[in-house]
Amino acid sequence: MKGLFILAASVAALSASTAAYAADAVEQIPTAPVAVETAPAFTWEGFYLGAHTGYGWGDGDLEGVGSDNFDGWRLGAFTGYNWQFSNGFVAGIEGDVNYDWNNEDIGAGFDAESGFSGSVRGRVGYAFDRTLVYAAGGWTATNVEVNGPAGFNDDDTLHGWTIGAGVDHAFTDKIFGRLEYRYNDYGNGDIGGLDVDFNQHVFQVGVGVKF
Repeated sequence: MKGLFILAASVAALSASTAAYAADAVEQIPTAPVAVETAPAFTWEGFYLGAHTGYGWGDGDLEGVGSDNFDGWRLGAFTGYNWQFSNGFVAGIEGDVNYDWNNEDIGAGFDAESGFSGSVRGRVGYAFDRTLVYAAGGWTATNVEVNGPAGFNDDDTLHGWTIGAGVDHAFTDKIFGRLEYRYNDYGNGDIGGLDVDFNQHVFQVGVGVKF
């Protein structure tokens, strides 16, 4: 009889201990891990537009009349689209429109000026996170006007090629700055039956907005 009592007491104690452990297990449900939001990686991919200003050093020649340096400030706007690949390589296309304040005396009573210009260029580069180093080249054109004695006035649009390099740096996810060098060879044209040619070195700075 005593043995049965001890066995019953042991079973009761074990049951109570198991129930208490089960209750503790229910109360100590593990907390789900908190999701941590990470900012998306910066990318140069997408459409952009901006404005730039700079200074150009030009060399113009009018056949049989003379030549001179055509130096002056420029103001313009640019727009384009970039594609960025997983290895940091960036390719894109860009167009721009500019106005150059160049007006010089080329001799014999003639003076010439270049005004509006533009280009369409392909770009390739490499992105170091928010800094993009690139090279660009393509088609360019400008209008050249010549005035001379006896009311002479004529102009022509010269078509040629352009090549250059630059650096874009993103200050925010949307705003970036630019520093660029460009060489423009506008080729040859015809003004009053005379051959004219013009080429130009340009340094410019700009600011753009990514979309």
